[in-house]
Amino acid sequence: MINMSRLKEILNREPVYINPYTDFGFKRLFGEEGSKDLLVDFLNQILPKRHQIANLTFQNVEQTPKLEHERKAYFDIRCVSITGEIFIVEMQKARLEYFRDRSVFYLTFPIQEQGQKGDWDFKLSPVYFIAILDFLYDSAMKRQLVLRKIAFKDQYGELFSDKVHLRFIQMPLFVKQENELKTRFDKWLFFLQNLEGFNDIPQILNEPIFQRGFEIAKIAKMSANEFRQYEESRLGYLTDKAAYETARQEGDAGRTELVIKNCIELGFTIEMTAQVAGTTILFVKDTMKKFGLKQLENRV
Repeated sequence: MINMSRLKEILNREPVYINPYTDFGFKRLFGEEGSKDLLVDFLNQILPKRHQIANLTFQNVEQTPKLEHERKAYFDIRCVSITGEIFIVEMQKARLEYFRDRSVFYLTFPIQEQGQKGDWDFKLSPVYFIAILDFLYDSAMKRQLVLRKIAFKDQYGELFSDKVHLRFIQMPLFVKQENELKTRFDKWLFFLQNLEGFNDIPQILNEPIFQRGFEIAKIAKMSANEFRQYEESRLGYLTDKAAYETARQEGDAGRTELVIKNCIELGFTIEMTAQVAGTTILFVKDTMKKFGLKQLENRV
């Protein structure tokens, strides 16, 4: 569930570090050549010992289907380890109706492209789809897990193939505090979940790999162009949040009014709120009066 008060708290001050849930922030931390040691360390906390990574190479993030009418798949990060395992890693900010189907769809591309012309024995390299989710995808399931591991098994639970794997990390279910962190995986989730809210490095994360992460995540180290890209990405993230909160509350009030309420509470300007809600500035002001809303000083 969205922590609106936490978002407002962050918006009311100048963050020191990027928001890793934004497209820009996620790729800054995990999708660049200079930061791939962070991705390797993060993935190794999720992968079994037999598929641990020593190094990896980034690949094109857009997969073009063979037929024109087929949909294109856009991956946040796609990489291959030196031993051949293929990884698709992405940050999902908003709930998708057919998220599971989409995940399977994405897996088909790196499987099919391993096919070779001529005399080929059909041996495949393992493929992993790893999604960091800012929502609950299994809320209707009996057992909810921070890390859900899916593999290709038969009716007796025996592994049929070691070539297809999915890993879903449900960030809203991670509720551990600093004094409760036991594993490196715990620390990574704590790092991602709280990065934008940190002013400096907490003692529990004061070790080389996280020190690197904090250094890469510093907003002050961005160029003017990078900062512009980041602000655009952050605005998109906050807009998605406002839209999701509206959908969750729908029925309590009119949809447009809820969009306006959520946007203003997140710190959007009146002009930007009108644009997001698809209405007029006058209607935004009237709705603000109705809910007793005021603009924040630090506005998006």
